Amino acid sequence: MAETEETTNIEELKTKIKRLNSKAGQMKMDLHDLAEGLPTDYENLMDVAEATYKIYSQLNELKQQVKNMEKKL
Repeated sequence: MAETEETTNIEELKTKIKRLNSKAGQMKMDLHDLAEGLPTDYENLMDVAEATYKIYSQLNELKQQVKNMEKKL
């Protein structure tokens, strides 16, 4: 039963990762667009960069969780 729960949790994490990947891709493009337009809107650079950093950090953490959970199976 515990293995089934872990498998379900892994699948839930993978679904969350897919959603975050989509959002992260959009944020990466937003950051790229902002960087290309510099110096226009430079005051938004730190906020956009910080948000992009946070989502990629969260993605990395979730991927590590999945790896660790898969090792236990």
